[in-house]
Amino acid sequence: MEFKICTVGELLVEFLAKENNQRFDQTGEFIGPYPSGAPAIFADQVAKLGFPVILFSCVGKDSFGKMCINRLKKDGVIIDGITSHSMANTGSAFVSYQDHSDRDFIFNIPNSACGLLSFNHIDEKLLKDCNHLHVMGSSLYSFRAIDAMRKALDLIKNKGGTISFDPNLRKEMFNIQEMEQSFGYIMEYTDIFLPSENEVCYFAQNDESEQQTMSNLLNNGIKHIVVKGGAKGANYYGLDEQKCLKMIHVDGFNVDSVDPTGAGDCFGATFVSLLLAGYTVETALQFANVSGALAVSKQGPMEGTSSLTEIQQFLSQHTTI
Repeated sequence: MEFKICTVGELLVEFLAKENNQRFDQTGEFIGPYPSGAPAIFADQVAKLGFPVILFSCVGKDSFGKMCINRLKKDGVIIDGITSHSMANTGSAFVSYQDHSDRDFIFNIPNSACGLLSFNHIDEKLLKDCNHLHVMGSSLYSFRAIDAMRKALDLIKNKGGTISFDPNLRKEMFNIQEMEQSFGYIMEYTDIFLPSENEVCYFAQNDESEQQTMSNLLNNGIKHIVVKGGAKGANYYGLDEQKCLKMIHVDGFNVDSVDPTGAGDCFGATFVSLLLAGYTVETALQFANVSGALAVSKQGPMEGTSSLTEIQQFLSQHTTI
């Protein structure tokens, strides 16, 4: 099946604390800048797999913005939807690790060039041949950004396209009221839902089990759900021909984790791309698990994106845990 993916949201630079447990209110060393932003990492991974993808975002007319655009272009992302602003600087994020998975962030997104992303930046001509939209929860950071996302969603859905949604919750963003309010709207149109295991409870009613939550979401119209479990692998949920819940688990891979940022974005990009390309659910999950494993093995949020060849090479040399 021929398809073209679009995604909308933050494109920024990221600085990584050099030491674990490094505090933001004390002097310390940071490594960077690295190109980052959840939708940008997603787009980069789709492009590395060889599939067409366009990113809509905003950066400043500064060195950080140029670096981000050049990196995406080099990896094959269609950059025509990225606007360079002279009114604001490129967004940024500072990350400090408490351990291999627990992280603290300081984001400069709403007041950066990303914060200027709006309805008018979504060019209908650039979306003409797109038939899938990927939505990141972290990209719903303002009413302007949500309006841009809604425009892209309406255009894709009105021509029979599909939507994938990764909540990508960050505790630093829980106080953004617009984000929470927009989740219900996005979920109504979602075809592929990609929460991590610790995000499932956010979409549960009362004390439901994971399977009860999945069953309710599927009966409300979502077609495919994948719960990401990192090294433990992933659980797929769907409905069979009799409308009964079916679950498929595919094991993950135990690798040395250098930097977990971006792993979920790479996983989602690989699963969505391969599912749209006609791969079986099991194969798409297996390749997505490898994509996530390769992502955590490199320092920098976008440095671990991988090609199909690299994924296949990894599979030939590793077994699941």
